Amino acid sequence: MTPANVSLVAVRDVENLRRRIKGWRREGLTVALVPTMGALHKGHVTLMERAKKMADRVVATIFVNPKQFGPNEDLAAYPRRENEDYEMLNAAGVHLLFAPDVAAMYPANFATSIQIAGIGEQLDGAHRPGHFNGVAMVVTKLLLQALPDIALFGEKDYQQLAVIRRLVADLNIPVDIIGVETVREADGLALSSRNVYLSAEERPKAPALNAALNAAAKAIAKGESIAAATAAAREQILAAGFAKVDYVEARHAETLAPLGSNAEPGRVLAAAHMGRARLIDNVAIPKA
Repeated sequence: MTPANVSLVAVRDVENLRRRIKGWRREGLTVALVPTMGALHKGHVTLMERAKKMADRVVATIFVNPKQFGPNEDLAAYPRRENEDYEMLNAAGVHLLFAPDVAAMYPANFATSIQIAGIGEQLDGAHRPGHFNGVAMVVTKLLLQALPDIALFGEKDYQQLAVIRRLVADLNIPVDIIGVETVREADGLALSSRNVYLSAEERPKAPALNAALNAAAKAIAKGESIAAATAAAREQILAAGFAKVDYVEARHAETLAPLGSNAEPGRVLAAAHMGRARLIDNVAIPKA
């Protein structure tokens, strides 16, 4: 990574965020937004680097959004390391960091909600009720606060990407949503801030999730029944040492409707628990 020529500027409020972006607009510059919850890793850096290639200026956000965490989820324990994140963003050449606190995002008497029916209520939405409503709220706010030309999201959170594309289309938000391929460790494990929850004993077992999904995707592409392929993947994940599988599903790549046949563009998606970590992953079904 090439260090930035000028130290990264951080702002905490919408007024300063908009003032700086307005200045760029007066210069005729394009703007990319990369929303994050911090605890950055190489996957986030890949998003920043892609953003730099697609726009003149890059705004990263760090906000651990309480509205997307359920009552028994890891909001309090979610890793927070803003100083390290700042250094990583600065080294990546990001131009502006927007890091509001909860009061700035959800001030007193905040009363609005957003519900993404259908696509946000299945898969992870079924196992984490209200999660995607919280995602939709914070992403809508960030897009309207910054009004970038493009916003980039990783494909690891594939259902989240689909939900965001749906809300942007439905609400006519004038931002192009760009999906960026999942970044993985050499053994196939998708990079995630929650990987820090894996113990030294659990970490070598975790790539079995990706291996099982790849096996299922290849089997479906070769004509095996979707039910058989996903059932085999579930058993493979459990046999590797995962304690629980929330779902393994083959879905249409755009709508996330149940996949009707291997002739349709598809993804195999899964969520599974190992120790304190709940890992999600997905892979594309290759063309037959």
